[in-house]
Amino acid sequence: MLHTAIAIVVVVLLILVTRVDPVIALVVGSLYLGLTGGLGFDGTIKAIAGGFGDIMAEVGLLIGFGVLLGSLLHSMGALRKLVELLIRGLGPRKIPHVLGVVLSTIFPSIYVDVQLVLAAPLARAAAPRMGRDGLAMMGGALTAGILVGYVFVVPGLGTVAIAGLLHLPLGTMLVYGFVLGPITVVLTMLVYGWLLKRGFWNAAKDEVADVIPLEAEETEEPVRTRLPLAVSLLPIVVPLLLIATGAITEAAGVGSSVLAFLGDPVFALFVGLLGAYLPARRTLGRERVAESMTKGFNSTGQILLITGVGGSLGAVIGKTGLEDVLGGFFSAEAGVPVVVTILLAWLVAAVLHLAIGSISVAAITAAGILAPIMGGLDVPPAVLGLAIGSGALFALHVNSNFFWMFQTMLGVTTRGALKALTFVTALASVVSLVLVSALSFVV
Repeated sequence: MLHTAIAIVVVVLLILVTRVDPVIALVVGSLYLGLTGGLGFDGTIKAIAGGFGDIMAEVGLLIGFGVLLGSLLHSMGALRKLVELLIRGLGPRKIPHVLGVVLSTIFPSIYVDVQLVLAAPLARAAAPRMGRDGLAMMGGALTAGILVGYVFVVPGLGTVAIAGLLHLPLGTMLVYGFVLGPITVVLTMLVYGWLLKRGFWNAAKDEVADVIPLEAEETEEPVRTRLPLAVSLLPIVVPLLLIATGAITEAAGVGSSVLAFLGDPVFALFVGLLGAYLPARRTLGRERVAESMTKGFNSTGQILLITGVGGSLGAVIGKTGLEDVLGGFFSAEAGVPVVVTILLAWLVAAVLHLAIGSISVAAITAAGILAPIMGGLDVPPAVLGLAIGSGALFALHVNSNFFWMFQTMLGVTTRGALKALTFVTALASVVSLVLVSALSFVV
């Protein structure tokens, strides 16, 4: 236990203090733990390589297909068109809650940066029509929608990584996350809106004066044809329906190899990728599609590496026998209530996020730490995964690149970003923790 704690602290300090890349820091922590935990040189390397390979077999293709799909949707401007339609149809006052739910469900965060780049200009354009706290409300909607989707809703990369590390069926995570995510967003926005009405936001101090207008990203419209919005959304909607159908039929005990094949997450996301690629080739042309795919390939490598080494750390922890030690503390026989176990899982991920500044790294590291002892815990695996995602969401702040992107693109001060981003993620994390704890009593 002591060496595991030291390994985790070393990983955190390397990333936070010395600014070492998370991939290197996680490998260093894995090496230290393997050598001090009695695995030996050969056993440590085998555990690291084996853990990497195991997690790649679980989620490698899912992440690759998901990132490429997100890149193509970005190029086609699907999200921009959807948000513009919502603003016209619902009016500016209703848009924050709807936008938050849409960002967390229909467009769960494959690319959090892309979602921010696309939605922030539209949020700023709608804010003046919403009254005194319009910018604050739209900032909270972006925060809750983008980041809650990232940790709860498939194919959000945080969700996929947690599911892979804990060996959870992606269909199960889809069902739970598709319910928990929107509820978290709505409740968070209601509480945040209530606080705004009571003077939580000070435009003079929280907004940047005379900010240069930020135009919504322009996507070149197809020369040969213009895709209807419904068609643009199919590449993300169809895979979600396929995965959900597979999960429902499996839960209902319907044995069908065809349905199992169609509902397999790898096949479903490939269908989505193909459904985005073919229209993109037709509407954008080969050169722009090639550029979009190249960007996706570049991002995929980094995401796969950090996800893989997160699996390596979990594999090393498993080999050291920590499962038996910690399992004795947190198992049902030890008398630890389920809610306490959920709180501990949430706390591990929350502390890691506060220290490291990355939701994905915190989620992956926490899942890697807890995966080896999951079998000894009296908590449903899906609930444990949701608790980790909830904790990893807690209080995104100044040690994250996303914080500074948010501040600049939304046109708020650092103080404003701490309210509309850091506070809202902390609020959403606590709200979702309550929901996850309640869920543990019914599953």
